[in-house]
Amino acid sequence: MAQTLKTSLRDYPHTTAIKSGAMTLPEAEFDFVEVKPQIAAYRRMVRDHEFDVAELAPTTYVIARALGAPFVALPVFFSRRFHHAGLVVRPDAGIEGPKDLEGKRVGVRAYSVTTGVWTRGILQNDYGVDIDKVTWVVDDEEHVEAMELPANVEHVPEGQSLAGMIADGSIDAGFTANAGIGRQGKPTEGWNSTAPVLPDDLRELIPDAAAVEAEWYAKTGIYPMHSTLVVKEDALAANPDLGQQLFDLFSAAKDDYVATLANGAAPEGSAKHRKMAEVVGGDPLPYGLEANRPTIEALITYAHQQKLVGERYRAEDMFLAL
Repeated sequence: MAQTLKTSLRDYPHTTAIKSGAMTLPEAEFDFVEVKPQIAAYRRMVRDHEFDVAELAPTTYVIARALGAPFVALPVFFSRRFHHAGLVVRPDAGIEGPKDLEGKRVGVRAYSVTTGVWTRGILQNDYGVDIDKVTWVVDDEEHVEAMELPANVEHVPEGQSLAGMIADGSIDAGFTANAGIGRQGKPTEGWNSTAPVLPDDLRELIPDAAAVEAEWYAKTGIYPMHSTLVVKEDALAANPDLGQQLFDLFSAAKDDYVATLANGAAPEGSAKHRKMAEVVGGDPLPYGLEANRPTIEALITYAHQQKLVGERYRAEDMFLAL
């Protein structure tokens, strides 16, 4: 009898063949459960271990795994982007460059949100920012309830929002979109859709971010990921080949999609992947432990520096060696 895997996974052009059933596992079948918004699925996985296979934010995963979660990640990464853009500052905050964030108050949806972890890591390791001298103001709960927040993290006062606080000057800077204060010039979508429209005079902390990101990637080889694939250990115990089978299946689906980027047959919405391919060279969605070692090790290092995990784990401690 085939193993049935209760699965949570968003729709991506590089997973369409799997979710449609056109590509299948040899010894198991997926039972896809649609959960919206996706952060609800993340919380159900890390808190209740509800799914056999699930997409999960990588920082959430690293924290949960360090605390003994009964699932392990495959080096499969569904979403990638760089993080020099997306942190905006008030024009009157006295912030000319990254070091000026010290002593300031910065809004972010949650301290462990992956966007925040990547950007704080860049600020600390590439710009010399002492992130412990920044007050990080959050207005959402952390996915992993057992984690303890550092002393320099505060919650927004009751009845206020990050968008309102940056508008009135209660915070000096903030992450945009769903990582923090919202979107400039239009209402925020998703988790805080009632937040005020942001002021138009906020400016990016790091100007010309796209050029800086390309240079940073060429120097470091770090290509930030935003979601990974985890599988419960009891599902792996029932089928010791399952990890490799999942990796092979998702790799095949992704490789077919990447081929369409080159031949012009890519589906609508793939322009961002073509653009990223120009920066990283070839495959904009690389899978595999070795292909992603600099990125995995950077995320773990950043999580340790930011007091999200107690030690600097090896890539092999967190991801199957596939």
